[in-house]
Amino acid sequence: MSKPFASSADTAPKTEKLEIVAPGVYAFTAEGDPNVGAIEGKDFIVCIEARATPAAAREWLEQLRQHTDKPVRHLVLTHYHAVRVLGASAFNADEIISSDVTKLLIEERGKEDWDSEFGRMPRLFKQPKEIPGLTMPTRTFKAEHFIDLGDDFGMLELRFCGRGHTAGDIVVWHDKSKTLFAGDLVEAQAALYTGDAFHMDWASGTLDRVKAFGAENLIGGRGAVAKGSTAVDAAIEQTREFLNGMIKNVGEAHRSGGTLRQAFEATHAALAPKFGHWPIFEHCLPFNVQRLWDEFDGIDWPRIWTMERDREVWAQLQD
Repeated sequence: MSKPFASSADTAPKTEKLEIVAPGVYAFTAEGDPNVGAIEGKDFIVCIEARATPAAAREWLEQLRQHTDKPVRHLVLTHYHAVRVLGASAFNADEIISSDVTKLLIEERGKEDWDSEFGRMPRLFKQPKEIPGLTMPTRTFKAEHFIDLGDDFGMLELRFCGRGHTAGDIVVWHDKSKTLFAGDLVEAQAALYTGDAFHMDWASGTLDRVKAFGAENLIGGRGAVAKGSTAVDAAIEQTREFLNGMIKNVGEAHRSGGTLRQAFEATHAALAPKFGHWPIFEHCLPFNVQRLWDEFDGIDWPRIWTMERDREVWAQLQD
């Protein structure tokens, strides 16, 4: 029997949880759905990620408003994927910040990604007709950008740590509370999506630079907040282990003249015992293996996912 396409059959609501990670530092998690967060400044808020639609974003903001009524001055997007950015209009932020490369990716493939992710994860797209269009950053940077939070609220450092989950991922570091919002560069007991990734870069130098912050709190793209340096390091290293497991098994199949299907089956068999029960594992793996196979074929810049290509790869590997 064919498996339901991606997360199309995942219709059950998730339990959402707002946590005060440190004074003025908020994380909003939902059992493996995409995480969002916020950090207070003296007289404003910096929000991190936007959710998939304005309606979904408003649900998060309603929770946040129980703790602070400061206006949202900055909305930070760690990368370009639709479930992270299309709710931006709900924030009424003075500026929307991303890396230069994220803006390029939105311009290059934002519409295709929107259509693709809506097909893969329809439950996340609450009231999709409210989406006003693609979210375009109003401020971008190449390597780093700083936001002074005012008084004794500290400083935020937005940094590009290297190619990883996408070509343009950034992290948000709050040194005062030793808190790192890592976007999808790190997941805490949630499967990785690597369909637009640079696996070898991510598993080596990029994660090394993420780890070098020495965070004591880490909010990844999905999963629970990692609290304490031991838990933070564990989240980073399980992310690396997932990537290295893929690199090993897909690489062996590719070098031996095997097929994409054989690479997928070997990777699934190797990763499923440890990672198979994690959120979106079955959803992600076909797209992950296809992208990594492309890398071994010498295709550096990820091919664009469309609804049609999604279905083709799924039918080839998961049916």
